Amino acid sequence: MKILKQLLITSFLLGSSSVFTQNYTLDKNHSRLAFTATHFAISHIEGDFRNFDATLKTSKEDFTDAVIYMTADAKSINTNVEMRDKDLRSQNWFDTEKFPKIEFKSTTFKKIDNKNYKLEGDITIRGVTKSIVFDVTYNGKALNPMSKKSSVGFAINGKLNRKDFRVGTEAFDGVVGKEIELHSNVEFIID
Repeated sequence: MKILKQLLITSFLLGSSSVFTQNYTLDKNHSRLAFTATHFAISHIEGDFRNFDATLKTSKEDFTDAVIYMTADAKSINTNVEMRDKDLRSQNWFDTEKFPKIEFKSTTFKKIDNKNYKLEGDITIRGVTKSIVFDVTYNGKALNPMSKKSSVGFAINGKLNRKDFRVGTEAFDGVVGKEIELHSNVEFIID
């Protein structure tokens, strides 16, 4: 009976330590969700989404079991040209009245080497969900001297075909490139 009791206690202690999950919240003041599109195949137009949020959960120091969720307000698209931004919100592009949210849910976070990862997941734009892979660089961990909280930073880069998500009509194919580059720098605060 004593051996059984010790086994149960050991199993409980091992089990509880392995399920500890660290939660991270987005530091919105030090993060950016950005994109680049070509214009007439001769220049690059940059933009971002002003309103977005993300969470990261992991139970491992190296993040290899990380679960990442991101949501962006499609209406917050910004290219610093109000006329263009209004058009991007229209039915021709993001149709933000009908599809107000862009979402990403990770499926895997694979470590490639000391600082580099492959982030795989599903992204939903205009109600269409597709798999996507991002290259991620872990920039490290730092203690904020003001808040006394630790933060971790990542650079995230990827590409998608806007036509896969029905963004833009055929009339715009010669004007705006189909391949959209996604690039973000994010900081997460450890809760």
